[in-house]
Amino acid sequence: MRGIFLVARRDFAAYVNTIWGWVILALALLLDGILFNVIGMKGTALYSSEVLKQFFYLSGGVTLAVGVFITMRLFAEERQTGTMVLLEASPLSDAQLVTGKYLSAMMFILLFQALSLYMPAMIFVNGKVSYEEIAVGYLGVTLLASAGVAIGTWASSISRNQILALVVGAVAVLFFIACWMISRKSDAPFKELFSYVAFYDKQYAPFQEGKINTEALAYFASVTFGFLLLATQSLSARRWE
Repeated sequence: MRGIFLVARRDFAAYVNTIWGWVILALALLLDGILFNVIGMKGTALYSSEVLKQFFYLSGGVTLAVGVFITMRLFAEERQTGTMVLLEASPLSDAQLVTGKYLSAMMFILLFQALSLYMPAMIFVNGKVSYEEIAVGYLGVTLLASAGVAIGTWASSISRNQILALVVGAVAVLFFIACWMISRKSDAPFKELFSYVAFYDKQYAPFQEGKINTEALAYFASVTFGFLLLATQSLSARRWE
């Protein structure tokens, strides 16, 4: 476990000790705030719960994009700079390397979420929502981000440069979003199949409304574990090349 946290601390420091990480945070918060003000808090009268639901709908998408964007550097940058050899020569296993890097990206995501707390807090100015609704909503965003970060980690593990990692990760995430769109146009039984695979509607939507969906917990955990396992297998295969 100590090795995992050393990797996580090293990579998290690479985010927050450089201007690159703070620029991403600033741009993500700016985009989140603009979308929330333009769409979530539009002129028409809305119940506080509806405003909160809109916030988590928009914030979920922004956080997912941030997760894919920040993970492009995890392994691809190591290959570009030549430091991947040092990691492979370390006593850490492939699973520990993948887990450590995944945790570093999740720590960055949690920092972003903490900085965005002022947005749902604005609802209390003219409305009222429960703290439990906000907590459940952020749980949903964290689960969604976890899946996106795992996908990005896998994409970075199979890519030789950061741009390719970003493209592969974005395409993979778009597949899960496309399933949501396809499910709305499909008939049974494909409608249920695509709806289950998709990130939104069946999986993420309940959290936006302050409801914990145990089936969605298992779904996001499975997606996260599956892509982290693929990343581990990718590293193992490259050791033998």
